[in-house]
Amino acid sequence: MSTQLFSLQGRTALITGSARGLGYGIARGLAQAGARVVLNGTKADTTHAACRVLEGEGLHAHALPFDVTNDAAVAEAFAALDAEGIEVDIVVNNAGIQFRKPMVDLDPADWRRVLEVDLTSAFLVSQQAARRMIARGRGGKIINIASLMSQAARATVAPYTAAKGGIKTLTHSMVAEWAQFNIQANAIGPGYMATDMNEALMNDPAFDAWVKGRTPAKRWGQPDELVGAAVFLASPASNYVNGQLIYVDGGMLAVL
Repeated sequence: MSTQLFSLQGRTALITGSARGLGYGIARGLAQAGARVVLNGTKADTTHAACRVLEGEGLHAHALPFDVTNDAAVAEAFAALDAEGIEVDIVVNNAGIQFRKPMVDLDPADWRRVLEVDLTSAFLVSQQAARRMIARGRGGKIINIASLMSQAARATVAPYTAAKGGIKTLTHSMVAEWAQFNIQANAIGPGYMATDMNEALMNDPAFDAWVKGRTPAKRWGQPDELVGAAVFLASPASNYVNGQLIYVDGGMLAVL
């Protein structure tokens, strides 16, 4: 089997929330597979700094800071790409935040903020990308970053759980409408990953022990362990794969 099936040479991938963490790891992996990557974040300095690191590794990267929850800002970002002749073939909707509080104490503003970043942004970015993919007639790839919480819940993270459950079914809706245009929409569900967002949990001895005890692999996942699934779903190897959610969780959901 030729490795060309997994080559992203000549493709351009936009990864939201990619100045650090899981998004940065995925962006780096896609770039190493041959893609030109467009890094996104809300802070221009960190987004450009991440871009420079990839460029220093000889990878093809472009920085595009914008707020993925603002529909006008998303439309303007895609218009800016159009003006530069940059055609996005692959979208990775990775931007996400977490907020922990019991539901009885949860401020509705915090509920809305998590859903805007973790769910609505995927709709806004994918809508703009899909319009262009359809018009070009070449299809494309959309990869939504879901979670273990797309399938199971934990206390104190209701907004995140609702958003990630929504990501799963939003992916299905994308398939229902866009598969006919040769657009494949799928999702990746990370388990507990060693990222900045989880640093406090990793440093909590009780929670760290729970993760390692509950996960058959007996450890936290590493951001670069999402790269294989991302490259597969972004590449020609997955051209007839649509509406799937691949869990990369060390086996956590497979066992009681």
